[in-house]
Amino acid sequence: QVRLVESGGGLVQAGGSLRLSCAASGRTVSSKTMGWFRQAPGKEREFVAGISWSGRTTNYADSVKGRFTISRDNAKNAVFLQINSLKPEDTAVYYCAADNTLRSYSGYVSKRIGDYGSWGQGTQVTVSS
Repeated sequence: QVRLVESGGGLVQAGGSLRLSCAASGRTVSSKTMGWFRQAPGKEREFVAGISWSGRTTNYADSVKGRFTISRDNAKNAVFLQINSLKPEDTAVYYCAADNTLRSYSGYVSKRIGDYGSWGQGTQVTVSS
């Protein structure tokens, strides 16, 4: 039911920054846990960051802590991922996802792919050396 569209990816030099956006439509995501995942060439999809419906709770993968910041604007039905100090190993397709289950109401931010039911098409982030 929820449609998600990512944007903001591109080609950037190592050490640079990007801000990814996720626009939701079809229904509000203001009561949903939202997450960012990524999939690099030859690797499985992995959790990057998540945020509770209220924004009061966030979770990050260890590899991105201190560099990535997830945020949301429920009035705009949008989620963002600020990426700083980019590394070549950050190169991947980045996906926005929504947890459509009742888990979201508790404020719990899952890192498990299976807990997210709605996905965007992905946006490519390429980091050059």
